[in-house]
Amino acid sequence: MSDFQSRETYRFEDLVGIMRRLRGPGGCPWDAVQTHESIKKNLIEETYEVIEAIHKRDRDLLCEELGDLLMQVVFHAQMEEDAGSFTVDDVADGVCKKLIERHPHVFGDITVTGVDNVLSNWDAIKRGKKGQKAGSAPMRSVPRELPALMRSSKVQQKAAAVGFDWPDIQGALDKLKEELRELEAALAENRQAQAWEELGDILFSAVNVSRFLQRGSQSQDGSASLYDAEEALTAACDKFIARFIRVEQLAEQRGLDMQTAGIDALDKLWDEAKALSTDDNTMNT
Repeated sequence: MSDFQSRETYRFEDLVGIMRRLRGPGGCPWDAVQTHESIKKNLIEETYEVIEAIHKRDRDLLCEELGDLLMQVVFHAQMEEDAGSFTVDDVADGVCKKLIERHPHVFGDITVTGVDNVLSNWDAIKRGKKGQKAGSAPMRSVPRELPALMRSSKVQQKAAAVGFDWPDIQGALDKLKEELRELEAALAENRQAQAWEELGDILFSAVNVSRFLQRGSQSQDGSASLYDAEEALTAACDKFIARFIRVEQLAEQRGLDMQTAGIDALDKLWDEAKALSTDDNTMNT
């Protein structure tokens, strides 16, 4: 018979104890056999579900999803405690020390003038702590596992920090046009491998453009997520789906079979759907 005592409310230490029990003798067979590799996708999924809750501005959902994400952190830490490596307390100790060290304007005697000053100090302390002297060292520290658009932006920010950057957005736009011309040339000459490389260069250059848009639109808190390349592409996907739904509706109204209508007819419907979307946006302003 279980000796577990349920409670009306639980705290963080209860979560740690529950996970320890699930992984321990007489616990859950599934939890006991998991490894970092076997549940790493769960960690990614829970992270994106937190982002979804933030986008929906749903505080109840956010509370739930943060709990699921916290459970993943505790799960991974418990695996290392089982292996005799470190505990969740060591994880908390490390991040507390990092926060204190990187906020000398709060926990020390450093004076800052604003958000930009805070961020530059953070980066300088981080580089010093990691012994990153060469300009390429911070770039190499950006995890390859990040979503490619996010990784591109971070790599470009590291390059800009050592002076390798355009003076304004026009340079980034010109580079984007140049990469597009190189893709067109590769396709015209049927150089498929080169075409794929140039496509990557176009995407990288587009991220650079978004970075300059961010720079010109930062709010007082230093955020500019609306102009982040990842957010911009997400919005573009949403816009495409919304317009495609309208194309479907128009085709149904006119008795058109989308699979046989042909691209010219569908393109006309797309332009019409686009115009209707523009009218909707005008009415909502």
